[in-house]
Amino acid sequence: MTRGRPRSFDADQALEKALDVFWRQGYEGAALSDLTEAMGITKTSLYAAYGNKEELFRKVIDRYGNGPAGYLLEAVRKPTARAVAEHVLHGAAVAGTLPGRPTGCLAVQGALAPGTSDAAAHKLLTDWRKQGERRICERFTAARTEGDLPRDSDPSALARYVFTVAYGVAVQAASGVPRKQLQETVQLALRAWPS
Repeated sequence: MTRGRPRSFDADQALEKALDVFWRQGYEGAALSDLTEAMGITKTSLYAAYGNKEELFRKVIDRYGNGPAGYLLEAVRKPTARAVAEHVLHGAAVAGTLPGRPTGCLAVQGALAPGTSDAAAHKLLTDWRKQGERRICERFTAARTEGDLPRDSDPSALARYVFTVAYGVAVQAASGVPRKQLQETVQLALRAWPS
């Protein structure tokens, strides 16, 4: 049985480079030539290792969710609803200002970049954001049941509030607002938390 040539590049490292390109340029703005140049591979190698651009983007979104945006997965394990909200909001400020990385949030930048006309990529980003909000809403629902949130609180509205602020923080980070100022905004937003 004849096998193809083994990969001559680090697929994990190349995926990390693709993440930065998509994060900086958005889905539509990231040309295949930008991706292959950053990843240090040919188009043939890209297709062989990752499939097409959309499949590569899906892998990048997964990597982002487990890496820079991993704070969302950690947040639901916090002991109180307020701690969940704090972790999401502070996580957005930190992830949006990581040294050596693009600023802002891939899920926001990727959808807002000029020329985002690819419906599949837009849906992927929208679904990713909705999934995060849904997880936090479920956590807030449990917190209300446990008595950690007031009985009359609305977990869905609270989750939407947290993500509205978090995505606002991401947009501000992409605009160059320093982390310290973003953290001040987070503290102001948390003053509205129900007690």
